[in-house]
Amino acid sequence: MSATILCVEDEADLRADICEELVAAGYQVDEAGNGQEALERLKARSYDLVLCDITMPRMSGLDLLRLVRQEPGLAELPFIFLTALAGRRDIIAGKEAGVDDYLTKPIDFDLMLITIAARLDQVARIKGAKPQQSESDSHSLRAALLGADEALNRISIGVFLLDAERKVLFRNQRAEELLAEADGLTLSREGLLRGEKPQQTQALRDIIDLAISRVAAGNRQGSDAVALTRDSGRRPLIAVACPLGRGPAGAGEPAVGLFVTDPEWRSSDAAHAVAQLYGLSPAETRLALALVRGLRLDEIADEFGLSRNTVSYTLKNLFRKTETDRQADLISLFMSNPVALGKS
Repeated sequence: MSATILCVEDEADLRADICEELVAAGYQVDEAGNGQEALERLKARSYDLVLCDITMPRMSGLDLLRLVRQEPGLAELPFIFLTALAGRRDIIAGKEAGVDDYLTKPIDFDLMLITIAARLDQVARIKGAKPQQSESDSHSLRAALLGADEALNRISIGVFLLDAERKVLFRNQRAEELLAEADGLTLSREGLLRGEKPQQTQALRDIIDLAISRVAAGNRQGSDAVALTRDSGRRPLIAVACPLGRGPAGAGEPAVGLFVTDPEWRSSDAAHAVAQLYGLSPAETRLALALVRGLRLDEIADEFGLSRNTVSYTLKNLFRKTETDRQADLISLFMSNPVALGKS
């Protein structure tokens, strides 16, 4: 049975075009011209995904999303914003409200269909996943993470695995380099990470403790970040703490992943590192680099003399190989997390 999508858009012509594309792709589609109308439809029947404009009369997309996330039966409903707003504040507001993805106007219909298919596929995988975790999972997690030295040593961020007592269990090569620089981040004799000043150390401890509390509560979602100032005057390091595993973790078991980015670090062979780490083809590597440069898909197609369908197909392969399902996640992955695609 095909998925049912609710398209919420106040511009009638654009809404008609979107619905036409969705129907042609095999989806069942309902329409709503504003947030209030959409809310009524959501209460009347079940949907698999919502495409929603942000700026609308009567009720904005943000207001609708906040209400949807408060409804027990709708809290997990995939929600994608269609918007001309791409500013940092708008993205943060959407993330805080619980949006799953963004598609910017003018809508790239190929990208829209790929994003929807990827999001629905992710939901299907989650629903089909086993709800329980075996006793050996924490040991398997540690073995998998600690055994990934070769891959982890190729990435441009410092990776620290911490236990429930905040002690460092593992650090990759880039983490070793950051500690050796002793500029913004150090390691105590007890194996605890510290900032350069007491307030920085406390801020770092706070985000790690928050991640540990999420693990104890069985919640692997969410992350928190802190900027670690440096006496050298260089831009602060960015540390992000994420919960690992599920359920209580004791001493010696990985509970938190701490990812530290140096915004001034650049890799001299970025494209090679990306291709090797993710098994990308030359075309996929060029597309990744172009996305990081901020180019839209139509601009990429023009620059490389490709059809938009070819670019969209290549993007789909990038999603699959990097295990991402959104363009925003893909760019974030390459820009600030695993691999530096900086200027060479």
